[in-house]
Amino acid sequence: MDRVALRGLKARGHHGVFPREREEGQTFIVDLVLGLDTRPAAADDDLAKTVHYGIVAEEVVAVVEGEPVNLIETLAERIAQACLKHEGVQEVEVTVHKPDAPITVPFDDVTVTITRSRV
Repeated sequence: MDRVALRGLKARGHHGVFPREREEGQTFIVDLVLGLDTRPAAADDDLAKTVHYGIVAEEVVAVVEGEPVNLIETLAERIAQACLKHEGVQEVEVTVHKPDAPITVPFDDVTVTITRSRV
């Protein structure tokens, strides 16, 4: 299976279990790896035969900016399901970064990574 990756998609969301997170929001960063067969697109040099990663990026940002959830696990699942709606995408790996998580000790990042497929 071939891979198309989008890394560092940024959007402001209001996800989290604490009132401050819901009220103020924060930046979330999303990395995607889409699994699909790119051979038909490459053979015909045809965008319609692959995934339009620009559209996927817009849809993922809309999910992050959309309805708040408590957990980034839930957010990752919603993103994965949005990606799998694209016909050619057979598998997706989603990493959601929450670099401004409300943690009281020094840290660089918090991430959740999930892999989902059509199977």
